[in-house]
Amino acid sequence: MVRFHFSLDDLAQTRFAISPMWELITGLRALRDPARAALHLPWVAQALPIARELDLGGALALTPPEGYMPDFLTPPPSGPLASFEDELELVRSTPEAQVVADVESLYRCGHGSDRISVFLERPKPEVERMCEALAQFWKLALEPHWPRVRAVLEDDIRYRARRLTEGGPARLFSDLHPRVRWAGDRIEISQDHELDAELGGRGLLLVPSAFQVTRPASISGPPWQPTMIYPSRGIGLLWESEPAAGPEPLIRLVGGTRARLLAALASPRSTTELASALGLSAGGVSQHLSVLRDSGLVCGERQGRSVLYLRTHLGERLLG
Repeated sequence: MVRFHFSLDDLAQTRFAISPMWELITGLRALRDPARAALHLPWVAQALPIARELDLGGALALTPPEGYMPDFLTPPPSGPLASFEDELELVRSTPEAQVVADVESLYRCGHGSDRISVFLERPKPEVERMCEALAQFWKLALEPHWPRVRAVLEDDIRYRARRLTEGGPARLFSDLHPRVRWAGDRIEISQDHELDAELGGRGLLLVPSAFQVTRPASISGPPWQPTMIYPSRGIGLLWESEPAAGPEPLIRLVGGTRARLLAALASPRSTTELASALGLSAGGVSQHLSVLRDSGLVCGERQGRSVLYLRTHLGERLLG
């Protein structure tokens, strides 16, 4: 169990951010064990041939499918929308002592190997070599999909920020993940290790993730900002396959209302959210979404008591 204790200052300093580097590194973990990332199998099928052509041995050795991985690979982002290039530079500039300390922690977790030992012998050159390969992997495997991934993550942040405004931390954390619980002056995260930490006025950085699909993760040791990474809403929609769209449903796809709905679904939204945003009845929105879904232009995923909708790649091409 991990417990982060909040003071009033910590609540004021708690914020959200998106980390492209975290998505790339956890994407690598999905390549190591696709069975644990079934939602991302369409992406894995595209990314595996790319990974095989690159010098990713060091990065893969540092990222076992489960458990601890070195924190210097995923430094908590300093701003809400950090760029991949900025985060990659943070990894490159990691002090050698920090690289060695993190790799030694990986050894203590039982993941030592000859491929990892070179990071102890030549920290700086090996980190540079790894970063060159990660830059290539980002460009070829994830950057083409990044606008869609980022839209899902940004929508999650808007949703969480609204819940925080409406009901404080209790409401924010109540549906964040079954392994996360707000307990009056702290959050409790069900993880495989024990930690009881005061935030010390720094607040908690909350990072939604598309590739962190099974459980929350945390970063707590110095010199890092205390951080919790959690599975984002709507990630089941990212790689939704496009159903065959026959002529009949396409003929039914007419009218300004459906066009407005399609335009509004750049990020995941529920029927209630769409009705409020467009000034329509929930029942009317539901009927239009049914037509759009039958036509292969939107897809849906149940989240708790509601269904989140997102336009498919076919819908994006039509709108474009």
